[in-house]
Amino acid sequence: MVKLALLGATGSVGSSTIEVVKEQAEHFAISFASAHLNWHKLCEIACELSIPQLVFTGIEDTSQQTFIRNQYPSLKIYFGISELLNMLKNEDYDLALNAISGSAGLKSSFAIAQRGKNLALANKESLAMAGNLLMPLIKSQGSKILPVDSEHSAVFQLLEGHPHNEIKKVYLTASGGALRDIPLNELENITLDRALQHPNWSMGTKVTLDSATMFNKALEVMEAHWLFDLDFEQIDCVLHPQSVVHSLVEFIDGAIFAQMSQPDMKLPILYALSYPDRLPSKLVQTDLKHLGNLEFSPIPTERYPLFILGLQVAYAGGILPTVLNSANEAALRLFQAGVIRYADIYRICQEAVQNCINEPEPSLEEILTVNEQVFQHILKEYNFGDIQ
Repeated sequence: MVKLALLGATGSVGSSTIEVVKEQAEHFAISFASAHLNWHKLCEIACELSIPQLVFTGIEDTSQQTFIRNQYPSLKIYFGISELLNMLKNEDYDLALNAISGSAGLKSSFAIAQRGKNLALANKESLAMAGNLLMPLIKSQGSKILPVDSEHSAVFQLLEGHPHNEIKKVYLTASGGALRDIPLNELENITLDRALQHPNWSMGTKVTLDSATMFNKALEVMEAHWLFDLDFEQIDCVLHPQSVVHSLVEFIDGAIFAQMSQPDMKLPILYALSYPDRLPSKLVQTDLKHLGNLEFSPIPTERYPLFILGLQVAYAGGILPTVLNSANEAALRLFQAGVIRYADIYRICQEAVQNCINEPEPSLEEILTVNEQVFQHILKEYNFGDIQ
């Protein structure tokens, strides 16, 4: 029985993980779980699955904390990021799945790594912002990162049994997001509701918007660079509207291997939890006879300027990935609140990068500080304040 710590349990990846655990109850049990604000959903899940301990990182009001504890007296309930970090450092678990959205997941990844536990990683920002620090820490502890993102899970599976020197190139596929077929002249004033209408995947708000701008693909390039020890020249992205092929690996002899399945996160989650084994499952089934055509084409760069900016930042490295990611998170907050237009997301990110003097080898403390400073600076420019 694998004892699992589940972080970000009420988001899209967390909810899919719950479905996996329900189906595979003889293999996995959740030791503790966290959420940001959605206390009612997680408490109900905890009662159903007998999860003994919960942490809510975004609930600060003490009267609300008391109310929640009174509603669920059988559960041990804690509040605050410090409590989550303490549990990651001290509680009994075998594997942690970090599905916290955005840069908020960074501290937890490091706490898991410092504990020497295997990390099932669905938080792109941990490696995009601090891969140069996290990967050496993981290796020094003798633990592993098990990728949960569908693209990196695919590459991870495809590389099994192949020495590193046989890899020629990795291709990450991109759906193109909700705005893939919108005329270019209409993108500037696209609405939030339209940007959230992803044709293939059911995901949380942030990752769906990042898919629309294709910023998520830039983060995934950074993630692949650190996860698989690849030069950036060995990583390419290709538009694949059907989201059936999740990644491809080209080997030095010219052979190209692909990993395929229906676009459903439960499959990469199951593989990360069960690695190195595979478990029988009925959660995701793919019928090859009815897939239809599978299309691949170059990324139309004029449609996704934030993707191009992300690649430039990836090559530059240092503190710039943190600056860009923080600017993007702030811009998405503003866009969701109706303060800025869709086109302003790129402009805000571009200005943040242009105004930054790069620090080539930032410490974790510097990364966390700059991340917060950039985020707050952009919100204050729009008189938006700090929204938790």
